[in-house]
Amino acid sequence: MRRVDKHPVLNTPDIDEITFYFEGRAMPARIGEVISSALFANGIRTFGLHPRDESPQGIFCANGQCSQCLVIADGLPVKACMEQITEGMHVQGLVNFPGLPDVNREEIELHDIDELECDLLVIGAGPSGLGAAIEAADAGLSVIVVDDKDSPGGKLVLQTHPFFGSVEDCYAGTRGIDIAKILADEAAERDNVSVMMSTMAVGVYVEGKVGVLDHKVYKLIKPKSLLVAAGAREKALVFPGCDLPGVYGAGAFQTLLNRDLVRPSEKLFIVGGGNVGTIAGYHAIQAGITVVGLIEAMPEVGGYMVHADKLRRLGVPIYTSTTVVCANGKESVESVTVAEVDKEWNILPGTYRTYPCDTLLIAVGLEPVNELHRAALKFGIDSHIAGDAEEIAEASAAMFSGRVAGRKIAKQHGKKVTVPTEWEEMAEILKAKPGRENEPAVAPDDGSKKFPLIYCPETIPCNPCSEVCPEGAIQIFGGGIIERPEFVGGCDRCLKCVLACPALAITFIDQSEKTPPGKAWVTVPLELLVDFKKGDTVTAVGQKGETICEAKVIKVMPRKWPMPDKNAPPVEARIAASPDLIRKKILVKLEVDEDVAMGIAGIRIQDEEITRPIETLDPSVAEDEAVVCRCQRVTVGDIREAIRDGLRDMNQLKTALASGMGACGGKTCGPLIGAIFRKEGISQDDVTPYTDRPLVAEVPLGYFAGTESEKESDSEK
Repeated sequence: MRRVDKHPVLNTPDIDEITFYFEGRAMPARIGEVISSALFANGIRTFGLHPRDESPQGIFCANGQCSQCLVIADGLPVKACMEQITEGMHVQGLVNFPGLPDVNREEIELHDIDELECDLLVIGAGPSGLGAAIEAADAGLSVIVVDDKDSPGGKLVLQTHPFFGSVEDCYAGTRGIDIAKILADEAAERDNVSVMMSTMAVGVYVEGKVGVLDHKVYKLIKPKSLLVAAGAREKALVFPGCDLPGVYGAGAFQTLLNRDLVRPSEKLFIVGGGNVGTIAGYHAIQAGITVVGLIEAMPEVGGYMVHADKLRRLGVPIYTSTTVVCANGKESVESVTVAEVDKEWNILPGTYRTYPCDTLLIAVGLEPVNELHRAALKFGIDSHIAGDAEEIAEASAAMFSGRVAGRKIAKQHGKKVTVPTEWEEMAEILKAKPGRENEPAVAPDDGSKKFPLIYCPETIPCNPCSEVCPEGAIQIFGGGIIERPEFVGGCDRCLKCVLACPALAITFIDQSEKTPPGKAWVTVPLELLVDFKKGDTVTAVGQKGETICEAKVIKVMPRKWPMPDKNAPPVEARIAASPDLIRKKILVKLEVDEDVAMGIAGIRIQDEEITRPIETLDPSVAEDEAVVCRCQRVTVGDIREAIRDGLRDMNQLKTALASGMGACGGKTCGPLIGAIFRKEGISQDDVTPYTDRPLVAEVPLGYFAGTESEKESDSEK
C-alpha cells in the first residue's frame, strides 16, 4: 500500500476501510476517498486504455477539469478523481466499457426541481469565496456558497506550509490547511450563510438562475447577485509523452499526497519554477519522496526565491534556461529528457540530459476558472469575480480579494458598509511580485554574540518574524510588510523568529564564550521527519544549497515549543491562536568552525548521487506526435496540418478533428491549440476560439428531469 503513515505536519488518522474491485481484483480503500486515490494507494497509476488507440490513461488534474482519469464504475463512466469509492464498487478501464445497463423506464420516478433564492450566490468555497461570504453575511445579506469538493477551503486544504503575508490581516505564519478550517468555521458561525459542499455549479441561465448538482440532485438557485470565486485550473504542456500516466499537475500531486495521504511517487521530477512547483517539491520531500530535480525555462525561477532556496538547501538541483524535451516510458513514466534553451527558446545542441524518475510534475501556470462569470454577464446577471478566477495570485491575496468583493456587493445592495482603503491596498501588496535584492545576511553591528541571521533575499509581503519577537528586536522599516525585516538588537534568544519564518530563512548564531574556542553554534529550522541525534555529522549548506562544511549535531529541539502567554499583548495573543507559527518544526543546533558560521542556512537531506542524470544523446523525438487533445487523442501534427490548410476557427477544428469534443469541453486543449496558432505565426485576433458550452461540466440528462434515484438518473446519460 502506498499510504503516508508518518508526516511532519499532517495527522495520519486510522480510517475504516472498505473493499472495491478493479478489473475484478479485490482491493482495500478508505471510506470517503475518491476512486483515483484508492487506485494510487494500491499502486495503480494506469487506470485503463483509451478506446481510440489503446494508449494508457491515468490522471492529470485530479480536480474534475480534464477527463484523463475516466473509468467505468458500476457500469457507468465517471471521473475517477471526483467519484467517491463505495463498498463493493466495480471499477474498470474505458477500453472494456460494456455499455450502459438496461433500465426499465416505467420504474423511473420524477420529482420537482427545488428552487432556492438568496441575495448572493458564491461559487467556490476557497479563501476568496469564504472571505466574501463572511463579509456579505455580516452586512446582512443572505448567502449561499456552493463548492464541488466535500470540504471547504479550496486549494488551502492542500497547503501544509505556513503562509506569507500579515499575521494580523491574513493569518501569515499559519498553514493553509489550518486557514481553511478558520475560514470555514467563521462562515459556519453565521446563520445567514449556507455552505453547500459536494455541490457543483454547472450552468447559468438567461432567467437569472444557476443550475447546481447538490450531491447529484439537480437544483436551481436564483440569486440577486453572483460571485464567481471558482479558483483556477492548471495549464497543461505539450511534449512527446506528455499524456503518459505519471505526468500530472502539481495540484493533482498535492491532492493525492496532502489531502488523501497517498504516496503518489518515489522519484519525482518537476517542470516549472513558480511557487506551485517549488512548494510541491517541498511537500514531496516532507513525505519522504525523492525530488530528482526541477527545471525552469526562464533564466530564473518565477516564484519566491525563498521557496526555491528551501529546495536547494535540501539537496534538490534547480536548472534554469532548461526545458522538457520528452517523457520516456511505455506504460508510464520511466525517465524524462531535458535540454538547455537560448534566449529565443531554441534547444541548444549537446545539452540533452535524461533523469530516471517515475513521475513528472507539470507546474507551468494556472488559468482562471471564469466560464460561469462570462455566461452570467452575457445574460445580464449582476455577476462579480474574485480570487484566482479574477487574477492569479497567492491565497493571502485571494482572501482580501474576496473580502473586498463581499463588502462591495453588500454596499451595492444598499447595506451601510465601507470598503477600507487599506484592504484594497493590502490586496495589491499581497499580489505584488517580490523584489530581488540578494543582499547577503550580515551580523549586527552592536557587537552581539548571539543573534538571528536573516537570509531573506527579496521583498516579500510578510511579517511573522517581527510580530512574534517579544523584544521588538526585528523590525520592518519603510514601506510596511513589503520591505525586508532587519535585526536591530536586543535579542533575548527565545528563537521564536527562527520558528516563525514561513520560508525557514532565519538561523540563530551563537559565538559566545559558551562555545568551544574557534567554534560557533548555528541553529537551523526543519519541517521534516528526521532522526538526527546528538553527535551525528551532517552536511551544512548555504542559502543556495552550496556545501559549506560537515557539521556536528549538538542538540535537536523537540517539535513542541512553548506558546506565548495567554495574557500577552494582542499580537502575541493572535500568534498563540495560530500555533503553527512555532509548532511542527524542529530546531537543530550545529557546531561548526567560527569562520563559516555566517554562511550556513540549512542541512542537506538528499544524497547528491540520486539527482545525477544518465548520459543521453539527441532523443530524436517528433514534436508533431505529442498529444494536444487528451480526450480525443489529437496531436500537434494534426492541428498544424489544419492550420496550414487555412483553418482559423477552433470550432471548425472541433468538427474536423474532434478536438475539444471530449468530456473536458476544451478546457485543457483550448489554450494549447491557441499556442500552436501563435507558433505558426497566426495572430490571436485572426483565430475564432471555441464557443463556450452551455454547461461547464457533464450532467446526466436524467438529473434535469428530476429522476428519483441516483442509479436511475445515471442511466439517462
